[in-house]
Amino acid sequence: MLFTRGVCRISSKFLRNRSFSQTLLASHRLSIIIPEHGHSSPDTHKGYVCRGTTYSFSSPVFGGFRHHHLYHQSSSVVEEELDPFSLVADELSLLSNKLRAMVVAEVPKLASAAEYFFKRGVEGKQFRPTILLLMATALNVRVPEALAAESADIISSELRVRQRGIAEITEMIHVASLLHDDVLDDADTRRGVGSLNFVMGNKISVLAGDFLLSRACVALAALKNTEVVSLLATVVEHLVTGETMQMTSTTDQRHSMDYYMQKTYYKTASLISNSCKAVALLAGQSAEVAMLAFEYGKNLGLAFQLIDDVLDFTGTSASLGKGSLSDIRHGIITAPILFAMEEFPQLRNVVRQLEKDPTNVDIALEYLGKSNGIQRTRELAMEHANLAAAAIGSLPETDDEDVKRSRRALIDLTHRVITRNK
Repeated sequence: MLFTRGVCRISSKFLRNRSFSQTLLASHRLSIIIPEHGHSSPDTHKGYVCRGTTYSFSSPVFGGFRHHHLYHQSSSVVEEELDPFSLVADELSLLSNKLRAMVVAEVPKLASAAEYFFKRGVEGKQFRPTILLLMATALNVRVPEALAAESADIISSELRVRQRGIAEITEMIHVASLLHDDVLDDADTRRGVGSLNFVMGNKISVLAGDFLLSRACVALAALKNTEVVSLLATVVEHLVTGETMQMTSTTDQRHSMDYYMQKTYYKTASLISNSCKAVALLAGQSAEVAMLAFEYGKNLGLAFQLIDDVLDFTGTSASLGKGSLSDIRHGIITAPILFAMEEFPQLRNVVRQLEKDPTNVDIALEYLGKSNGIQRTRELAMEHANLAAAAIGSLPETDDEDVKRSRRALIDLTHRVITRNK
C-alpha cells in the first residue's frame, strides 16, 4: 500500500488557494511503502521511492526552495499568531495528572521507575498529546450520515474523553519506547536529566517500559474499538521493527536513504500517524478524512525526525537533552551524512571505518561540513512539513471558529517543527 494514497486526495481547491501546488505535486513522487495493515516485512523496507524518476533532490523545485511560501505568503493559512500548546493547556494538565495516576504500581521501585518521565519538570513538551488534542478539535465537524449511526450513541463529552485516552495511550507507548531505546543505546541522559537506565539500571528500565506498555494495552482495550486497538498494536510492532532494522542492518542498508526513511517511519512517524487516524476513527469520520489525519501525522513525524538528525550535528548537549553527535558516535548513519555521501562517494569508506570505530568522527564531520547534507535534510523536512499542512487544508470545510483555530494550530506546528533548535 502506498502512503501517498491519502495525499493524492488533497483537494485541488486547497492547492490553488495555497500557491504551492507545483511544489506539492512534485513532492508526491516521494512515497514510503508500508506493509498491509498489521504485517511488517523486510521486503518492504526499500519502499522510499520516487515514482517515475530516480531518487534525487536536484530538481528545480529544490533549487530556489519555494516551500517556505506556505508560511510567508499564505496569510490565509496562518491568520493569527497561535500557541498550539496554550490552546490545549487545560487538557494537557488533566492528561498529565491522569498519566501519573495510571502508572501507579504495587511495587514501589517499579512505581518510581514508571513515573520517572511523567513527573513535573521532566515530562517534556507533550508534543504528541498536543497534536492529538488539536486533531480531535480539528475533526469536530459533521460526520456523514452513512457513518453517523455508528457514533450516534456517543455524546460529545464522552467522545472527547475517549480521544484524550488516545493521547494518554500514545504518550505511554512513546515513553516506553524511550526507556527501551536508552537501554539499547546505553544512553546516560534524557530530557536534560539522567536516563532511567543510568539512574536505576537496565533491568528496572526494561521492566518499567514493559509496565507502561501493559498499562497502555489496558487503556486501549477499554476503548472497545477493535480497529483502533489494531492500529496502535501495529505501532508497537513498528517500533520493534524499526529498532531491529537499525541494529541488524547490512552496510548497504545503512548507506541507503530508502532504508533509512522506512526505518524512520517505523521508529518515529508510525506512532503519530496511526494515533491521529485513531482519533478520526473514534469520531466516526470517513476513511478519507481518517487518511488525511494519518497523512498529517506521518509527514509531521518524518519532518520532526529529519530535523532531529540535523540538530544532532548542529545542536548542543544542553539544548537537546542528550549528547550532541550521539547518533554518529554510536555508528548510526542519518540523513545529513547520507546526503553528504551522495556528494562525496569517498565518504562511504570513511563511514565504514567509523562503524568499526565510532569514536573517530572528525573526518566524517569534515566531509559533512563541505557538503550540502544539512541543507538537503532541512529541505526534505520542509517537503514533509508542507505535505502535513496540505492534509489539514484538505479537511472538510467548516465555519466553526474553534475547529478553524485548531487547524491553524496544527499547521503552525509544522512550522515549529522545522524551525526548532532543540
